[in-house]
Amino acid sequence: MIYQPAEDSYLLLSVLRKELPKFLRKNSSLTFLEIGAGSGIQLKAAVDAGVKKENIFSCDINSEAVKYCKNLGFNCVNSNLFEKIIGKFDLIVFNPPYLPEDKREPKNSRLSTTGGKKGGEIMTKFLKKAKIFLNKKGKIILLISSLTKSINFNNAKTKLLGKKKLFFEEIYVLQVEYE
Repeated sequence: MIYQPAEDSYLLLSVLRKELPKFLRKNSSLTFLEIGAGSGIQLKAAVDAGVKKENIFSCDINSEAVKYCKNLGFNCVNSNLFEKIIGKFDLIVFNPPYLPEDKREPKNSRLSTTGGKKGGEIMTKFLKKAKIFLNKKGKIILLISSLTKSINFNNAKTKLLGKKKLFFEEIYVLQVEYE
C-alpha cells in the first residue's frame, strides 16, 4: 500500500511550491532528493517548479512506491533512509513517519505513520545521516507534528516554513540547515 497524500503531504506541497522557485533562482541546477517518495506528489512539484528531472532523486522503503515513482519517470530506489543513496544534494525533502507508536494501529499502516515509540526516532536517525548527503549550504525541508517527541536536531538551525492546525495535532514544515 502506497502512502496516499493527506494533510501533511498537502502542507509540504504548498511549502515546496513557495520555496522551490527561491532555491532555483539561487541555483538553477539544484539537486533534489526526497526520502520516502510515496505517491510522488513532491517529486511532481519539483518538476513543476523547474527542477531538472535528471537532478531529482528519490527513495522509499516501500517497493510498491518505488515502482510507482519509477513508472512516473522518476529516479527512485528501494532504500531505508540513506542506505542506498549516493551523492550530495542541495535540497533533501522528507515527510517522515512522525506519530508515536500506537499498538492499536494496524501493522500495515505503521510503516507510513509511526516514527518510533515517541515519534521522533526515525527523524533523529535521518537528521544524523542527512548532513553527510548535503552540499555546502544545502537545506532540508522536514515535516513534523506537535505529537512528535524526542527529535534530536544535532545542533542544526531550524526555521518554520509552514504550519496547519488539525483537530488533534498541529503539523509544521521546517527548513533545517547546518553551519
